Amino acid sequence: MSTSLLVALLLLVGIAEGRDGPRSPCTDLLPLDLLSRALPTAGGALQGLCIVQDQGTRGLRLLAPAGHRALSFPASQLFVNCDLFPAEFSIVVTLKVSHPAAQRGEYIFSLVEEELDLLLLGLQVGQEKLQLLVQDGSGQRRITVRGVPLADGRWHTLVLSVTGRHATVTMDCDTLFETSYDRPFPVALRTTGSMFYIGSRRAQRGLFSGLLRQLVLLPGLDAASRICPASDPRLAVLSVPPALLEIPGIPLGDEALTHPHGAGARLTQGSRPPCAESKQAQLWFDTVDNGLFLCDGLTWVDMLQKREKLDYLEDHQDLHTLSETLDIELFHVPSLGLFAAMANWESSFGSRIYKWTDGKFQLYQNISTSEALAWKFFTVDDKMFLAAAISKERDQGGRELSVIYKWSPQRLQFLLYQSLETHSARDWEAFHIGGEVFLAVANLRQGNNNHNIDSVIYKWNPSTEAFEVNQTIQTSGAYDWEFFTVGPYHFLVVANTFNGVSTHIESMIYIWLGGIFQPFQAITTLGATDWEMFRIGSRVFLAVANSQKLCQEGPSVYALNSTIYELDMTMKMFLRFQDIGTYSAVDWEFFTVGDEKFLVVANSFNGQFHSLNSVIYRWQGYEGFVPVHRLPTIGCKDWEFFKSTEDSYLIYSSATEPLSKVLRLKTF
Repeated sequence: MSTSLLVALLLLVGIAEGRDGPRSPCTDLLPLDLLSRALPTAGGALQGLCIVQDQGTRGLRLLAPAGHRALSFPASQLFVNCDLFPAEFSIVVTLKVSHPAAQRGEYIFSLVEEELDLLLLGLQVGQEKLQLLVQDGSGQRRITVRGVPLADGRWHTLVLSVTGRHATVTMDCDTLFETSYDRPFPVALRTTGSMFYIGSRRAQRGLFSGLLRQLVLLPGLDAASRICPASDPRLAVLSVPPALLEIPGIPLGDEALTHPHGAGARLTQGSRPPCAESKQAQLWFDTVDNGLFLCDGLTWVDMLQKREKLDYLEDHQDLHTLSETLDIELFHVPSLGLFAAMANWESSFGSRIYKWTDGKFQLYQNISTSEALAWKFFTVDDKMFLAAAISKERDQGGRELSVIYKWSPQRLQFLLYQSLETHSARDWEAFHIGGEVFLAVANLRQGNNNHNIDSVIYKWNPSTEAFEVNQTIQTSGAYDWEFFTVGPYHFLVVANTFNGVSTHIESMIYIWLGGIFQPFQAITTLGATDWEMFRIGSRVFLAVANSQKLCQEGPSVYALNSTIYELDMTMKMFLRFQDIGTYSAVDWEFFTVGDEKFLVVANSFNGQFHSLNSVIYRWQGYEGFVPVHRLPTIGCKDWEFFKSTEDSYLIYSSATEPLSKVLRLKTF
């Protein structure tokens, strides 16, 4: 790998460390785009605010009475690994101030501790002055910078920098204002339980009446040097939300801009215009075929086509497995169709493979297994394999083994192919990188007590046609691996469940660099048993299933939040997006019906009973995921979604009953 490429990779993922070790999580923060974080996602409704084009530039205007709630979000979304507000920082804001704002003073943003309604930090604009209100040990105080002429009816970009006892304001890369104050900015301003409010102080009173285009918090003091000089200093850019970027240039030909305020609607009588990221959320009306289309950044989506929507679910098939089933793996065999491999616990019955025939699963093959825990289907070139995580299979030397089976085109069955040493393996993950095939095993423990052991990544050797050890990674009670790719970068995340003392431990995301996986980000979890990666548009999410809170003291807790994280491309890390209350969650499954997106969780135990409702959540854009269906399940262990030529289905397995169920999704 060239030096320039390696440097670029390190800059992208933000994992470069100093010579003396990792940097503090309180000082590791990258630019935080507050405005983008508060705005609804692409396609989400703008409630309580609107986009206004003024002097050829787009900005946000808050609307009373809902404006004070329109742009808000928890501080925990930004301060993930450290809840301290940075002691040295810059704030970059591009705004157009109205005369009322200059007269009475209005908030550009505030940070409010919710339970006590306590203002921790706030930035106000007033009559030729900026005021930073901050809560410290002696109460609230104001840091005032005077002589800042904003109310002239024009756009301006300000950089407020705070360090120690000094504050400076750079205006339009040109004018500099300075002030000093008695006490330094607090070094331990905690943000726990607080919310950011953009353009308000959590109340309608003092709502910012001007326009906002950019609002970025940058730990450190170099914001002015990063955006200046600029071709247009009044609109100098560090980070502007995509919704506020200028309207793309109008192509010559048969297209005409039909709305003077940049709504993005276009009319054409010729060929379909290109849909690209720059045209995301634009409408195109086809006057020839009377069609209305929306650009999603890649393709034009027909807005008038009838969409399939989920109505309810009905029982379709009871699958009697003769044993508790801990995992279901769905896969297709060319020319034969859909199969389901069931990881059955009882050794006397083995594990069963079912084939989808005439709208039902029918027994196809039985494979001898001893306390099977998971299956993974994968391909190597044109060869098909099933890897089984098995708890009690052992060789003559007493080594614990998991087994790989290979599909025989002649016998039309899976046959024993290779055995690999594992330690109470809980999961296999197969993936391809650069034409090479890998298998990662999640080793739970060695013996009865040693949970802090290596999990192993194997690589396919084309010469020997077998898997060989490629890398070992230290894990703590590993339960699941999830592989995914974002652009040119490959990630592997492990669900660490238990370290021998507590389930309150870190699960780790790794990134592929230099031919191996290296640590990218640690996320605190509670008995994590599953990761589910999914995409909505261009957004990337990771959902973790937290199963239990167990420490040396006190009883186990099973009613916990499981959490959805979103990849923030600015900060180069996954940030907490949404917490969802679950009961010993052990699996997430993401699926789509028409244009709707869903997550279903496997709730397995509440501390007393295994008979619980598992829940389907629907994506609601700005609201995140909301519950829409509750499904009675018993010891639910795994959910899988699949489609036939006629319908869509969900199948779940039970870890406490010898029964799996197939549910049919009824749509309208």
